[in-house]
Amino acid sequence: MTSSEEALGRRIRTLEEELAKLRDELASTNQGVLALVVELEERDEQLRRAHRTIFRELEDALRPPIPEVEQARLAVYYSSAEDDAPTGGDLYDVVVLPGGELHIVVVDAAGHGVASTRAALNIIHAVRVLSLAGLPLESVVGRAAAILQPVFPELTGTVLVARFDPRTGMLRVATGGHPPPLIAAPGEPAAYLEAWGRGLGYPEPGSDHVAECRLAPGTLVLFYTDGLVEARRDLNAGLDELADLAGRHRDLPVDELTDTLVRVMHRRVLHSDDTLLLAMRWTP
Repeated sequence: MTSSEEALGRRIRTLEEELAKLRDELASTNQGVLALVVELEERDEQLRRAHRTIFRELEDALRPPIPEVEQARLAVYYSSAEDDAPTGGDLYDVVVLPGGELHIVVVDAAGHGVASTRAALNIIHAVRVLSLAGLPLESVVGRAAAILQPVFPELTGTVLVARFDPRTGMLRVATGGHPPPLIAAPGEPAAYLEAWGRGLGYPEPGSDHVAECRLAPGTLVLFYTDGLVEARRDLNAGLDELADLAGRHRDLPVDELTDTLVRVMHRRVLHSDDTLLLAMRWTP
């Protein structure tokens, strides 16, 4: 073997050793990168779990507990339009007034996220204070607007205020531009209880009148926001479908009923919005 061949052989062995070393380093680097990716994914999942926990706690803090009422069953469903925002402008309030009537309020403040939540809370609190002070139902929406709009001139939202006497079955409703409640009495087609008015932030806010209805035993009443009935961008079709579904599923327990109605109404969503559905059944 000539000296040049020996030199070439040494050069080849050196290159092979360097290539093997490079492969070892690359394998070690890949393992480190893989470990880093796994660690980052684990941390990301921990962060997502922490966010979900915080969101649930915030939702629970903003959603008042449903009171136990001997002669009525109540349940509520809520979902936000935005995955990264646990709350929105759709809120409710249910309390027992000193005289024994149920005070039921549903609010839909304009917008999404925390800003609309703040607006909805302002409306909820104003309506509750006025109601506890004994203001007549027909005056509550207009008076709440008169109090809030000078302080929050950009505030816009619809509101429904209902009073229900579980001893007599009498339901009274005042509204400021909000969709009407749906009433499904046993053996009767579901029908909307029409009440008219204008919401906060609109010209001449307030209720035009108070709609009244004496419920039959076992009657189901649905209070909701437009996110439930406008998922497919056709409000009238959504209202018709809700009435049909409520009539067919009225006998379900109210907590199961709310989940069923939302799932069916939202099987195809073309317009995403905050969604609130509150169901009440009178059980004298």
